[in-house]
Amino acid sequence: MNKIAPLLAGLALPLVASQAEATECGTVSIAEMNWASAGAMAQIDKIILEEGYGCDVELVIGDTIPTFTSMREKGEPDMAPEIWTNSVRQPLDEAVAAGELILAGEVLLDGGEQGFWIPTALAEEHNLKTVEDVLSHPELFPGAEDESKGAFFTCPAGWDCGPISAKLLEAWAAEKKGFEVVATGSGAGLDGSIARAFEQGKGWFGYYWSPTAMMGKYDLTLLDFGVPFDDAEWERCTSVADCTDPKKNAWQKGEVYTIVTTSFAEKAGVAMEYVNARGWSSDTASKVLAWMETNQANNEDGAYYFLENFEDVWTQWMSPDVAVKVKSAL
Repeated sequence: MNKIAPLLAGLALPLVASQAEATECGTVSIAEMNWASAGAMAQIDKIILEEGYGCDVELVIGDTIPTFTSMREKGEPDMAPEIWTNSVRQPLDEAVAAGELILAGEVLLDGGEQGFWIPTALAEEHNLKTVEDVLSHPELFPGAEDESKGAFFTCPAGWDCGPISAKLLEAWAAEKKGFEVVATGSGAGLDGSIARAFEQGKGWFGYYWSPTAMMGKYDLTLLDFGVPFDDAEWERCTSVADCTDPKKNAWQKGEVYTIVTTSFAEKAGVAMEYVNARGWSSDTASKVLAWMETNQANNEDGAYYFLENFEDVWTQWMSPDVAVKVKSAL
C-alpha cells in the first residue's frame, strides 16, 4: 500500500459540496460481497447514499477478484465497499496509477486481523501474550486426541490459512513443545470448537480472523508472533505448502479499503466525501455480525440494526444535515 499512497493526491478529484449536487448523484452500482461484513456494509451504503445523498443504488453480487477485475476492465460496479487489498496488491497499484480506480476510505479502521487466538480471560490469568508463551503451556489447551498434548484448532481443508498455520507452527517447533494440530472439518466445525471451549470453561488455541460473528460473541485475544511480518519470507516459504524450511514470521494484518471507479468519483459529488470518511472498527463490525447470526438476519437487517444502534459511529461519516435525512428514513 506504500506505493498507492503517493498517487492519491495526484488522482484526487475536485468535489463540489453544494447541496444541489448532492441530489445529482444518479445511479450507483455497489458490489454486495459474499461475506458478512462486506455484505452488511453494502446495505449500509445503499441506505445512506439513497436517503442522505439522493443516489439511486443498485446492488450486484460480488467477490474480490471478479469484482476488482470488472471494475478495472469495464468500469462497473461503481464501488466495492470492502476489498482486502493484500490479495490484489500489485494489480491495484497498477489500476490506481493508471487512473482506472481510486482507493477511497479505509473501511476497517484497525485492519483485518487474522492469526492465532486464545480466550482473553485465559490470556490475562496466565499472562499469555505471544505464541511462544502459549506453546510453553500445552496443559492449558485440551482437545488433542493424545490427551498429554495441547491442541491447535486449524481451519478446514481447502482454506489457505491451513497450510500457512502449519508452516508457522513448524517454525515454532510446536509439535516438539507438546502440541497437536486438530482438524475442524468445516467453518462450522471451527466455530463449534470455540463455542464448546467457552461453554466448558476450557482453553482454546487456534486460527481465526476478525471481523466475524464469533469475535462478537466470544472474547478472544490475538497473540503476538514476536517477530515482524516479513513479506519476502512469506512469499518464499510461509505461504508455500511444500516449503520444508519455514522461518518464524507474523501474519500480515489486512489493509481493508473501499475502491471506486473514477467515473463514480466524478458523478458522486459530496457522496464521495462520505465514501472517503466512513469506516468502522473490527469490534463494531463483529458486534453487528454476531447480532445477525443470532437473529438469522440478512445483510439488510444488519444494516438497519447498525444504523439504529450505532448512531454515534455513522453520524461521524457525514454532515449533520445528511445525518438528519438518514435518521428520518429509519
